[in-house]
Amino acid sequence: MLTQYHHAIDPEALRRARWIANKYGVMKEKNMYGKKVMGVARTTFVIENGKIAKVFNNVKPEGHAEEVLEYLKGVMKGAA
Repeated sequence: MLTQYHHAIDPEALRRARWIANKYGVMKEKNMYGKKVMGVARTTFVIENGKIAKVFNNVKPEGHAEEVLEYLKGVMKGAA
């Protein structure tokens, strides 16, 4: 059953995703059930005109969308 899902993964897409994660610096050592593993840190980037305008690190899903929305509303007010 696992091999069935394994074949659905596009190796090129996986390679690109890892490359992007490394470029943005979000690959971090994590502790999963007492074992050290590498994984993607929950991070949100706000990109304006091709440049990183804001970084939200160590994001928790609860309430994060509202936090980002408030930030964007503030940016939009400042731009008006």
